[in-house]
Amino acid sequence: MNKIPVYFMPGLAASSTIFENIKLPEAQFEMHFLEWFLPHEKESIESYASRMTQKIQHKNPVLIGVSFGGVLVQEMAKLILTQKVIIISSVKSHNEFPTHFKIARSTKAYKLIPTQLLADIEKLVKYAFGDNIVAKRIKLYEKYLSVRDKRYLDWAIETILCWNQKEGVASIVHIHGDADEVFPIKHIQNCIVVKGGTHIMILNKFKWLNENLPQLIVN
Repeated sequence: MNKIPVYFMPGLAASSTIFENIKLPEAQFEMHFLEWFLPHEKESIESYASRMTQKIQHKNPVLIGVSFGGVLVQEMAKLILTQKVIIISSVKSHNEFPTHFKIARSTKAYKLIPTQLLADIEKLVKYAFGDNIVAKRIKLYEKYLSVRDKRYLDWAIETILCWNQKEGVASIVHIHGDADEVFPIKHIQNCIVVKGGTHIMILNKFKWLNENLPQLIVN
């Protein structure tokens, strides 16, 4: 039996090490990990997604994306045939953004964010994962948030806030925590709710994901 190719895309500023605890049955699945690369100047998300699809080495893969990575895999799925698209701790359209995201989008306040300061791991962690990060865990995230280039951060923040998808695709499987502090559950529709799941549940709810991802991929 041919194994199902599953490609994982991490969230904003994160490396694929965020998936280190995710295990799929090796007899059935083949896991592959994508990494962020530097965008071209003023590159559209469509162009970036097209370049990322060049990293896909299999026909009809499963794409799994976390947070901003979930947005990117949705754009990739518009360009290649996919077996399934699964997003975790993400959004299916800009209508699922929290209010402050929408305000930043309309006022272009994101242009005022001093992204060069986000090279400071503590500031970057709080920006990517929310303010409720315990100080002793900062060191833990140093290995996960490895993409700290200012050009990437400027591009990523503007790109997600200005994402123009108005309606989610019905076939997308959306897994979301009811305690997500970045994309609050009250704004999210049509998702599988993980009780107690925060925006970083890819790290601390990996047991739930390991138990449920195989059937969500196949069914």
